[in-house]
Amino acid sequence: MNSTLLLTAFSGSQPGPTLLGVDVVWASTMLVAVGIFAVMVAIYGALTVRDPMAKRVKALNDRREQLKAGITASTAKRRARLVRKNHTADKMRTFLGKLQVLQDSQIKEVQQKLAQAGIRSKDLAVAVIFGRLVLPIVFGGIAALLIYWVDMWPDLTPFKRSGATMAMLILGYKAPDLFIQNKRQKRTDAIRKGLPDALDLLVICAEAGLTVDSAFSRVSKELGRAYPELGEEFALTSIELGFLTERRQAFENLAYRVNLESVKGVVTTMIQTEKYGTPLASALRVLSAEFRNERMMRAEEKAARLPAIMTVPLILFILPVLFIVILGPAACSLSDAMSGGSLGGGKP
Repeated sequence: MNSTLLLTAFSGSQPGPTLLGVDVVWASTMLVAVGIFAVMVAIYGALTVRDPMAKRVKALNDRREQLKAGITASTAKRRARLVRKNHTADKMRTFLGKLQVLQDSQIKEVQQKLAQAGIRSKDLAVAVIFGRLVLPIVFGGIAALLIYWVDMWPDLTPFKRSGATMAMLILGYKAPDLFIQNKRQKRTDAIRKGLPDALDLLVICAEAGLTVDSAFSRVSKELGRAYPELGEEFALTSIELGFLTERRQAFENLAYRVNLESVKGVVTTMIQTEKYGTPLASALRVLSAEFRNERMMRAEEKAARLPAIMTVPLILFILPVLFIVILGPAACSLSDAMSGGSLGGGKP
C-alpha cells in the first residue's frame, strides 16, 4: 500500500505549476543540469591549459637547424641530403604542371598568405592550388549526385537545383582560400594587439644596452604567453639575425610574414637604424605611442558601435527572459488561483 502511494505521488498525480504548458519544475531541473554541465566543462578547460609556445618553440628550433644547414653545408649534395622532400607535393606539382595551371607568381602569392597565416611549409602552396582544382569537382559531384541522381529534395525547382549545384562548385573553389584567410586574419589581429607592448619592451631593451638580436630574443620570451603569435615572429627574427649573412633580409622576412602596415613601418625603422646608425630607442618610442593611440581609437570605435549591435540580441534573448522572470511567478499564482476557484465553484 505504501509503495502504491509513493508511486502515485511520483507519477505526477499532483502536477506542479505550469507556464505556457511546460512544467516549471521539470524545466528548472533541466536548466540546472545544463548549468552544472557548463561549469564542469569550464573547470576542465581551466585545469587542462596547455603551453601555447610548446609547438612554436619546436618549429623555431627546426628553423634554426635549417638555417644552420644552409650555412654550414658546403656542397649541393650535402644540402640535398639535409632537406627532406615531400613526395606528395611533388606528385601534385607534376600533375598541375602537365595541365599547365601552375605559375610561379601564383605559388609565391599563396606561400606568402600561408606564411602570414602562420603555416611555415611552402609545399602546402601546391596543395592549395591543387585543392582549387579538385574540390569544385568533388563538391559539385556530390551535389549533383544528391540533387539529380538520388533526388533527395524532390520539391526543388530546376532553378534551385542549378543554383545549389553552382553554389557547391563555388564553395569548393573558395574553400582553401577561405580557410587561409580566416587563419591569416586571426593571426594578424593577435599580432596587432600585442605590437605596442612589444615596442615598449624593445625600447627598454635598447636603453639597457642590448643588441638588436638579443632584444628581439628577450621580447619574444616575455611575450610568449600573452601574445604567442608575436612572440613566435620575434623569436624567428632573432634567429635569422644571428644566422643570415644580411641582417636587412631578416627584417624584410618579418614584414613578409606579417600582413600589417605597422610592422612594415617598424621594419623600415630597424633597417634605417642599422644603415645610418640613428637612435633606435627614440624612434621605437614614437612608433609605440602611435600604435597605442591607434589601438585606443579602434577600441573606442567598437564601443561606439556596441549599442546598435546589442539591439537585436536584447530584443530576441534578454527581454523575453526578463519578462518570464518578472511575470512568471505571478502567472503561476494566477493560474493556480483560477484553477482552485473553478474547482471550488463547481461544488454545490
